[in-house]
Amino acid sequence: MFLARRFVKFLVIFLVFASSAIADDLQPQAAGLSAFEPRAESRGPRALEAVGVYKIASLDPNLTGTGVSIGLVCRSDTYIDSKPQNDYRPDISHISFENSSVDFYDDGAIEGGVSNHSTAIASLLVGSDPNAFYPSLGNFSYKSAVPDAQLNTYEFWHFIVDYVFPASWPKDDLITMSLGWSCEAWWTRGIDNIADNFGLLIIASIGNGRNAYDLPLYPAAGANVLAVGVADSAGSLADFSVPDANRSTAGPTLDGRCKPDIVAPGNCLVALADTNNLYASSGDYSSFAAPVAAGVAAMLIQKAKADPNLQLAASSFAGNCVMKSILMTGAKKLPGWHKGYPDSNDDSEYPLDFKQGAGMLDGAASYNILTAGRRPLGLRAAGLQHGGDVETIGWDIDIIEPNYIADNVYRFKTPADSQSRLTATLVWNRNYQGQYPFNLNTELWTDLQLQLRTIDDDGQIKLIDYSDSPIDNTEHLYTPLVPNTTYELVVSHSLNSPLPKGFAVYALSWQISE
Repeated sequence: MFLARRFVKFLVIFLVFASSAIADDLQPQAAGLSAFEPRAESRGPRALEAVGVYKIASLDPNLTGTGVSIGLVCRSDTYIDSKPQNDYRPDISHISFENSSVDFYDDGAIEGGVSNHSTAIASLLVGSDPNAFYPSLGNFSYKSAVPDAQLNTYEFWHFIVDYVFPASWPKDDLITMSLGWSCEAWWTRGIDNIADNFGLLIIASIGNGRNAYDLPLYPAAGANVLAVGVADSAGSLADFSVPDANRSTAGPTLDGRCKPDIVAPGNCLVALADTNNLYASSGDYSSFAAPVAAGVAAMLIQKAKADPNLQLAASSFAGNCVMKSILMTGAKKLPGWHKGYPDSNDDSEYPLDFKQGAGMLDGAASYNILTAGRRPLGLRAAGLQHGGDVETIGWDIDIIEPNYIADNVYRFKTPADSQSRLTATLVWNRNYQGQYPFNLNTELWTDLQLQLRTIDDDGQIKLIDYSDSPIDNTEHLYTPLVPNTTYELVVSHSLNSPLPKGFAVYALSWQISE
């Protein structure tokens, strides 16, 4: 067993490092952190406030991460002869981790060392310091998204060898990764594979824009991974807006898919390693936007696990699709949001904006979608349509059978006295072969489409909008609605692809907002 594991590790290192090391452009510059002086605040990081973490906490003070396990996969800072030196660990001697539960997983070959990069990320996830101090702020309260969560920190190679290569579940509720590689490889497909097999939400950094690599980085660019870009701060720790393509990698991917999926603030106050109680600003890096999104997701997962009516949203039955869909539907469109390329009209074959994805993470909106509950399909006898009336906010997880030509219909009526807009996101997993090299399983290729149509009193149907990418496994609508009108959201197989040979499992979420 020992020799077999050593062989697997050798194979992993040889195959990945045969071309180059994992891209290190996500590492913060000059030990990572800037001495920028932010405006005064009473609590931080303000990035978490900007995405609704503290608002969720005010709605449900119990959502502190209790019972949630987060897997944090970190690259070692130092490699000798392509071998990691296990200096990947958060510095848990920092006061912000005094009450945190943090475990480490590596091969044990070399004594572990600390990383400033992972210390900063971990502080955004599980750090807490009610008596924090920053020179321009004085005393303030530092509180992460889920300080009571269990944080399992994995050295990258250990994670690949022990979980990705054998296609094993790491037993965490979600995984976050702030590292990147410029092209698809067997291990990036392996990560997509465990996301599909175990319904595991995996969140990863998209890259640091044209100043680093031009293309979206893997594993974030993977089909089943939630890719997070950076809402630009322009040097502020409180104000976040449209991503700058020089600092946040824009899509499309090399094969034409839309990435990132969402954006989140990256410039946060974070803990400094090798100090007892010092903090600094992280800068606009996707390394720190990903854990901001992971913190929100962990709060939603805790809520879903605790409520029997919501547990499907955090289950191994495509729970990653539900969470991905809800986070994308809840996202706020920033100025200039536009599907596909900015110099063309919105195109149905591009579901997302190439810089913003679905928009900037809005945890409070996503919380409302989640807690609105599952709105499963009813049955309607007429024709080859399955569905019925639903509320104007909610989510569902369902299947379309192979060789099945019927539509799944979600019907709703808009309020009579206000203008409103629909946001809806359809997500399903790509399937991969279950062992190395984890090639795409083309036999189970599924291509779905999402339509919005009206139906009048005479039963006449009119198509209003649709999203039908030939290669993405996400479809997204953002459409103005007419008051007092009956609409139907329709999930069906795309007419541009052959019907799949297997079941198509999908998640759909929607909200109607003024």
